[in-house]
Amino acid sequence: MGTIRKIVEGALFPMLTLVAGQSGMYRKVTGINVVESIDLIMFCRPNELVVTTGINFPHQNSSLEQLVKLAYTKKVAGFIVNTGPFIPDIPESVITFANEHDFPIFQMPWDCRVADLLKTTFQFIANHQQEQSTEDKILFNLLFHFKQHAESIKQNLAQLGFPPSSEFAIITCTTTDAQSRIDRYEVMIQFAFQNRYKRLLRLKHKNHLIFLIDRAQINTPNIPYSKTVEEIYDKITQKNSSLNVIIGKGNFYKDYENIRKSYDESLTVIQLAQLHNNRFLYKYKEIGAYKIIMGVQNRTLIESFSQDILGQLHQYDDLHNTDYSTFLRIFLEENGSTSKISERQFIHRNTVLYKIKKIEMLLDMDLNNPFTKTNLYMAFLIEDVLTHQ
Repeated sequence: MGTIRKIVEGALFPMLTLVAGQSGMYRKVTGINVVESIDLIMFCRPNELVVTTGINFPHQNSSLEQLVKLAYTKKVAGFIVNTGPFIPDIPESVITFANEHDFPIFQMPWDCRVADLLKTTFQFIANHQQEQSTEDKILFNLLFHFKQHAESIKQNLAQLGFPPSSEFAIITCTTTDAQSRIDRYEVMIQFAFQNRYKRLLRLKHKNHLIFLIDRAQINTPNIPYSKTVEEIYDKITQKNSSLNVIIGKGNFYKDYENIRKSYDESLTVIQLAQLHNNRFLYKYKEIGAYKIIMGVQNRTLIESFSQDILGQLHQYDDLHNTDYSTFLRIFLEENGSTSKISERQFIHRNTVLYKIKKIEMLLDMDLNNPFTKTNLYMAFLIEDVLTHQ
């Protein structure tokens, strides 16, 4: 994918100097447009670079600032100022705005031709579209048609910098509701993983954003994977005021044949995290008791265990239209904290205590007993697995 970051790091754009908005380097670039009048900003499209010389500006500083702000509202990728007789310098107000809004601003010297910049940008976009198409095909065949393309896939991965000795894993990202599309967060997510991994392949499949990663090719080995995911979640929450994205990672495998298994594991993490409403479930190797439950061949045994523990409570809820089963799960998740349960359920502390006593009576159990809590939590995990299957 062509991004501001690739422009900054690439050799095609020595004429450009990034002067502001460095935190916006994840922005995708799909085109370029020359705008010499504020009235013409209406013709710009999202993800385009905007270039100006200021030749038609009535007031140098105020006109440039107004144009930059309008360009930002149009969701363009970034702004290039061709400094010279019409715009000698980029005003501090423009730089401040760009830094505050993570909006990349480039400076280009007057002796560099805008026509050459346009030609180079078109070449850059075409090259990256072709590269992405090739990478998409390789990863798609690796996951879904490996046997038919085994040798070519191995050769292609080696050419892309993934040696045969690599240990591979799959990261899958998707949205939690059918109305949202992962495309909305694609650039932000890819930017975060590009910062973490030296090399990765990316594929969009249905509403999944899928990454192939190499265990050995990590830029930030001292930062846990979970922190990278949490940073993505925090940015999405800040943008939306809620989190509607979930990310799961499968185990690492040396054999190409098992990469599909890593993909399936990443989907399992996502499904379990959604069922359990647990944003802190990141990796397949951390799913803990879920893994043991899923490994039990005797389905009747675990169904019976769950029914013996929770059946009476579910039956009471069904007959009396109550929510004690839901409350009990929250009780376990909050480790019995009356204040936390009260805040989460928007109910008075006395109501919390009443419900605890009622559940203890219905189940004939002491909810303060650690062994009882373990059995209850295991029963809920079994329900998650059975619902998933």
